[in-house]
Amino acid sequence: MRRTALLAAAATLLGSLAAAPAAHAEGPYGQGLDHCAPAADGTLACHFDVAPGTYDVSVVLGGEEAGSTAVTGETRRALLAETATGAGQHVRRSFTVDVRDPEGEPTGPAGSPGLDLVLGGSAPRVTSLRVTPAAGAHRLFLVGDSTVCDQPGDPYTGWGQMLPVHLKRGIAVANHADSGESTVTFLANPALFDRVEAAIRPGDPVLVQLAHNDKQTDAATYRANLTSLVERVRAKGGEPVLVTPIVRRWFNADGTLDNGTALLVNGLGVDHPAEIRALAGSLGTPLIDLTALTKARVEELGPEASKALYLTTEKRDNTHTSVRGATEYAALVATELRARGIVEDALLR
Repeated sequence: MRRTALLAAAATLLGSLAAAPAAHAEGPYGQGLDHCAPAADGTLACHFDVAPGTYDVSVVLGGEEAGSTAVTGETRRALLAETATGAGQHVRRSFTVDVRDPEGEPTGPAGSPGLDLVLGGSAPRVTSLRVTPAAGAHRLFLVGDSTVCDQPGDPYTGWGQMLPVHLKRGIAVANHADSGESTVTFLANPALFDRVEAAIRPGDPVLVQLAHNDKQTDAATYRANLTSLVERVRAKGGEPVLVTPIVRRWFNADGTLDNGTALLVNGLGVDHPAEIRALAGSLGTPLIDLTALTKARVEELGPEASKALYLTTEKRDNTHTSVRGATEYAALVATELRARGIVEDALLR
């Protein structure tokens, strides 16, 4: 499709292109919408041929008709929460995104190079889109397993995948979590922690949630591995944060969660959350007690309603979260980031 036809199709879909031609708009990618094409599902798919790094994205939402627009990107990352605009209303939103290769899980499929954005929502209306390099932006690194990672396929969704919507321009989530990883394997595989370590800059927070796959890791080894991660982050000037794992949805008859399987006690009797809490105290690192937070939420909902947080119905899976569960758990993490001063208020939504 020629550029003029592409822009006309985008205008028909969104009803909100600015009057000025994209080629004459300010910024290295023009108006930005000339990098987009309408998709069959009613969204607008945009691609920017950029190198790995951090980039600021500025988008003007709205148009002649009322709308409701959300932005996702790369491997199903939620970048901007759905935002309503009234007829004739325009609002500007911006965020920073981490572009890397591979774009999702470090040991997963490579995905496409560059930056991919999807302008969607229940009634997308977009006037302009601009992408600019943000070399000085901080990154919030995530070290974790499949409950955290950028899951490639629906309905699986990691809480780290939904965290970016809580951050403003100036800091990007760099989700290096990978399915199936333990403290042992994350340290052993050069594609995992070595890559995180090389990218850390002074002041970057690094959240570590590893426990689900340490099923045969003894207590001493588990503590030593977490200690190594903390010390190596500090050596690079980063700010390590220990995170207890999300609970499994595994109930007792009385409606409380099982003290073993649900609360991450492994086959050797190692109580992972207890070990993490104690280690955070002895090492002086911030602690996000996601086990306690998710336990309270799951027990509040009870055995039936809590199924919606996990893939119980779809996959008979009580470990991995749905979009709803990942969204709720990401919000819990974001609240802790603010409460504990891990990310400054000015960078949080």
